[in-house]
Amino acid sequence: MRGLTCIACSLLVAAAVSCSDKHDAVADGQALARVGSSVLTRTDLIKAMPGGLSQADSVRYAGLFIKKWIDTRLISDIASSEIDMSDIDRLVEDYRNKLIALEYKKRMFDSHAAVEFSDDTLRNYYVIHNDDFMLERPMLKGLYLKVPDDAPNLSLIRRLYRSDNQADLDRLEKEVLTSAIHYDYFHDKWIDWEQIELHVPYDFGSDPDAFLKGRDHFETTAGGFVYLVDIEDVLPTGAHMPFDNAKRLIAERLTARARQAYESTLMSNLYDKSLKEGKIELFVDIK
Repeated sequence: MRGLTCIACSLLVAAAVSCSDKHDAVADGQALARVGSSVLTRTDLIKAMPGGLSQADSVRYAGLFIKKWIDTRLISDIASSEIDMSDIDRLVEDYRNKLIALEYKKRMFDSHAAVEFSDDTLRNYYVIHNDDFMLERPMLKGLYLKVPDDAPNLSLIRRLYRSDNQADLDRLEKEVLTSAIHYDYFHDKWIDWEQIELHVPYDFGSDPDAFLKGRDHFETTAGGFVYLVDIEDVLPTGAHMPFDNAKRLIAERLTARARQAYESTLMSNLYDKSLKEGKIELFVDIK
């Protein structure tokens, strides 16, 4: 471990000198490990190590990285003698070509055809395809609070958070500044019920619609905190998703459609151009 600590310290201070030949790294003292003809150098570790790590975390990361590198090379050496490497080379080449094609198409679309959709366009799509946007979980409007159970103004907060009076809500915002650990106001927007489930340590059961039915507030205490949820309005599972919440999904769907159309035209044009320039030569009829 002392060796790893020294390595980590040197990595935190400065980058090691890169060796032009992996085998020279062993003689130069830059090697960290060797498996067969493969050598892991300090430079390799530097390139892989995230920035901002403490010395202890750097030591831990270096040890795990070196062990993983050795494991990978051991498997590779053993497997290469038992597996038809021509199949691996073919798979690697196929994957490489697919990655190149995906990146090229993405860059071309982003620089030449990416579009932003107006609210009218998004709303028209929403109206026509309204049944595509049905809620799989309830949504609600209201507010959420997490307050220490010994907060001196807890009783006042309990009274204010359930009020429909705007003056009370304005006062609530001032009160929570000194007491609340978490305050989220969403009277003016719909949020997914899952956001409440994630923040409140309580077993709501498997049917959130049944839990929410008829409720206008909810409160529970756990771990020294009081969790308060005001429920102003609820959209049940199976209801149509509000337009403001569906906008992002619609934009993604329209973008995917535009990308597909652009890529089809792009590849058709590339094919025709390459055929005319003689870059493509066909010996069979593919029409």
